[in-house]
Amino acid sequence: MALHIHDTLRGKKVKFTPRKKGEVRMYVCGPTVYDLAHIGNARPVVVFDVFTRLLRWLYPKVTYVRNITDVDDKINAAAKETGESIQAITERATKIFHDDMAVLGNLPPDHEPRATQHIDAMIELVAKLLESGNAYEAPGEAKGHVLFSVPSMPDYGKLSKLKRDDLVAGARVEVAPYKQDPADFVLWKPSPIEDDLPGWDSPWGRGRPGWHLECSVMSEKFLGPEFDIHGGGQDLIFPHHENEIAQSTCTGGFAFAKYWMHNGYLMAEGEKMSKSLGNFYTVHELLDEFPGEAIRLALLKTHYRQPLDFTKDGLAEAKRELDGFYGALRGVDASAEAGQETPDIIEAMSDDLNTPLALSHLHELAGYLNKAEGGQKPEAASRLLSAARLLGLLGQDPEAWFKGEASEGGLDDATIDALIAERDRTRENKEFKRGDEIRDQLEAQGILLEDGAQGTTWKRK
Repeated sequence: MALHIHDTLRGKKVKFTPRKKGEVRMYVCGPTVYDLAHIGNARPVVVFDVFTRLLRWLYPKVTYVRNITDVDDKINAAAKETGESIQAITERATKIFHDDMAVLGNLPPDHEPRATQHIDAMIELVAKLLESGNAYEAPGEAKGHVLFSVPSMPDYGKLSKLKRDDLVAGARVEVAPYKQDPADFVLWKPSPIEDDLPGWDSPWGRGRPGWHLECSVMSEKFLGPEFDIHGGGQDLIFPHHENEIAQSTCTGGFAFAKYWMHNGYLMAEGEKMSKSLGNFYTVHELLDEFPGEAIRLALLKTHYRQPLDFTKDGLAEAKRELDGFYGALRGVDASAEAGQETPDIIEAMSDDLNTPLALSHLHELAGYLNKAEGGQKPEAASRLLSAARLLGLLGQDPEAWFKGEASEGGLDDATIDALIAERDRTRENKEFKRGDEIRDQLEAQGILLEDGAQGTTWKRK
């Protein structure tokens, strides 16, 4: 089945053809590790995790690289504000990011390079850009700065489709007097020891790389100078990805990434996410209220290229939908098996990762399972599980999903089962008042009972 994706560079949906038959290489921009990841940071992780699952279904070899930015002025500012070391901040933020993304059901990338591990290669790239005439050293008091010369790149702006004035305004950087052109961007900047900033020795003095440099270097290290797909959030199109193209294509005639994919913006509760508005949600905080799988489902219900209004009501609805899926699977002996995925799911996913349509097919499979009888149920459940696996959903045991973990001071599983057994006995003895008391007692503890033909099951609210 042919895969079609929306390519930002061409501005339209196109048929995907990898550079090398049977092999796909993809690079996605990862987090800057200075604070907890917010829900907007999680969206590209989930989107490209699902896309990687699809690629691995379609192609025999897939290499997925996502970086960690651990040298950045935001990290420096956090260290200055808190008094913590840069290493302590980046190590803690990276660990929490990994833990939170795993709870959302994301698989780790094949490679996850850190910027600080590739400084020497960044220095080498800057030297090549100077030699080719695409970069220059700032003079006088600005000595130690090395900048990319945007006028040296005739087709600069081809990814973002921005006009000249928009390029300068959109760069969101100071138009410094040492720039030969207002649109020029920093490749290397000084880090005086007295300023207590991270720095590395270079031909231009002690300094640190500009933000855009790392992805050009690390993508080439792990995927080569020409690879298939570069992904990230829409906010990275300009200036970050535009600048990556400039850096990576000026020194050797390489084409860099063949396709560019970007997920849309995220809002929260109908407005731009902001701490002052009280709608700023970190993944870590949301996990105190909602299961990670509900967060994942809520992110997938909107097409990845569309703006997403993320709300807690939407999370609650996603939790109810998952209750329905897991309810259909409850008590059925089945497992996800390769080859059980339905053509409808694959077709939807292959059409520019149409997850809303794929989810509608998932609901159809759950409905079929609910109606199936006897020996039909295991096969129907396997089809549902196999299809859900492409989306990174329904990976838990249904009983574990409904029962979860007891809250502090709450009833444990054994106590609940004992009370249900007592309730069964009282009902057999027609002691219905006591049976109702037990139901009310459990409900007060957040335990809901469901009586069915196979007996009584329970779940935590």
